[in-house]
Amino acid sequence: MKKNLLYTGLALMLTLTSCEDFLRETPTGALTTSSTVSSPEIARAFVDGAYANLNTFNNGGGGWGGNNASLLEFMTGKADGNSQTEAFKFYNMEYDSRAFYIDNWWSGMYSGIARANLAIQKVGEITTLDATTRNNMVAEARTLRALYYFQLVRMFGDVPKLTELVTQLSEVQTARSSVKEIYDDIIIPDLLEAEKSTLPWRQTSGRVSMGLIKSLLADVYLTYAGYPVQGGNQYYAESAKRSKEVIDSGVFTLFKEYTDMINPANRNQGEFIFQVQHEKDIRHNGLTPVTLPTLRGIAAYSDEYGGLIPRKEFVESYEQGDKRTREKQFYYTFYKGHPSDYPIGDPRRERLDLGGYYIYKYFDKQAIDNDAKSTLNYTIYRYADVLLMYAEAANRAQGGPTPEATAALNQVRSRAELPPVTATSMEAFERAVWAERYYELAYEGKIWFDMIRTRKVRNDITKNWDDFVGHTTVYNKAFTEKNLLLPIPQREIDNNRNLIQNTGF
Repeated sequence: MKKNLLYTGLALMLTLTSCEDFLRETPTGALTTSSTVSSPEIARAFVDGAYANLNTFNNGGGGWGGNNASLLEFMTGKADGNSQTEAFKFYNMEYDSRAFYIDNWWSGMYSGIARANLAIQKVGEITTLDATTRNNMVAEARTLRALYYFQLVRMFGDVPKLTELVTQLSEVQTARSSVKEIYDDIIIPDLLEAEKSTLPWRQTSGRVSMGLIKSLLADVYLTYAGYPVQGGNQYYAESAKRSKEVIDSGVFTLFKEYTDMINPANRNQGEFIFQVQHEKDIRHNGLTPVTLPTLRGIAAYSDEYGGLIPRKEFVESYEQGDKRTREKQFYYTFYKGHPSDYPIGDPRRERLDLGGYYIYKYFDKQAIDNDAKSTLNYTIYRYADVLLMYAEAANRAQGGPTPEATAALNQVRSRAELPPVTATSMEAFERAVWAERYYELAYEGKIWFDMIRTRKVRNDITKNWDDFVGHTTVYNKAFTEKNLLLPIPQREIDNNRNLIQNTGF
């Protein structure tokens, strides 16, 4: 951590940007921790710098076809990847503190935290901004800091608490603070302060909005109510309150068709609440080639990685008739062969059977057919997620499914052309919501965290809900207590004498 925090805390360089789409701006200078905040443009640049590490969520990493997003999917036992992604280490439970992706997540989140800390301090110093503008900018940075810490505690458990700029070596020798302390002292206070801002419900530029603040707070409270903190019913109620506010805002709606989610024209609109931004010739979505079948010649990409592949058992565990499993909804099994790989007259140019299921959620048709430059955004929160958070939290808070909770769940099911859930007991309804989260949010970085906070896993073969500890995956490997957390990267252990490794690693 010494190297990471010194670079981000002592010499953090931020690209100067302005409004509209901040990925499109041309750099005009650089900012450091010693820069004076003397204009709204510089204040804006400090805040925009805190967004830079969002690309950790779906950035490349590891071997050929590796991607940080794949880590969470490999851990579930419901995904596979080519051998060079080292997927096998995770689904075989053979990973250690030097495994692919783990260091990327740790350093990426802490770099984002350092940038957010810098923005919070520097923007707070400015005197030429009106109070509303300043408070809204700080709210953006606080929300991003909360998001980065939320990701860290769910992955690693207790982590070092850093809320100010690191200016000397002694400050990087920081011991771990408990998960509950991180929630109580940083994540929840940051979001409660951000709630006081006047940020709009939606930001089509991709910046933090009130929609994100409420959605993230709903997720935080839902997680806090469950494991490992086990905060209880009052936090389910707080979660339900925030997700209901998103619903009642009327700003967000489910797309009519699932394929609307892979139309680049719909970025930051409709169902999407908060996304990692991608733009042609600036930063492409790396998951598009990663999720292609390995070297089958269906795309303009020179590399078709097969880096993240859904397990057949999971796809076939959906309810019969679920629209999401129909061809080219959430998954696909065939496509046309690309002209660069198949000559005129070859029937595979019309249809090439792929021999299995592949993820369609990151299928950018324009990029695949033409220029290998995907501009699809990567989604962190969308409206379907909020509807399901509300259904789960309200059910728990009220001791059973309310009409509103049932309606929220069935709104998601209706789009899938499934019959409404009519369960009346709290447990039966809760498990129906959990299952819907698996199927609706599959391969969006959600299932693993649901497993961790509920300590339950839906068995793709038996359709039963197993206890997390002892659940046997389709790879015939059983989860143990050790698997509830990822190991602290070995580089951090080596550099920080006050860090203690997670049990079992």
